Amino acid sequence: MKNKRGTPKDISQNENAVRASISFPTSVYENLEIIAREKKVSLAWVVRDAVERYLADKWPLFREQR
Repeated sequence: MKNKRGTPKDISQNENAVRASISFPTSVYENLEIIAREKKVSLAWVVRDAVERYLADKWPLFREQR
């Protein structure tokens, strides 16, 4: 789900949220940290945003269901 600015809503607002543990290669993790720092958001936010964009690109028909 996205808010008025087109960014993902706070995950705490979603009662159906599922927690996942994901491992990244060190270089990928470091790049995610840089992106998060530049955007002044959490690393988790960056990952959720990236996954939402990936799913929207891969299956555009499902975009409206989120």
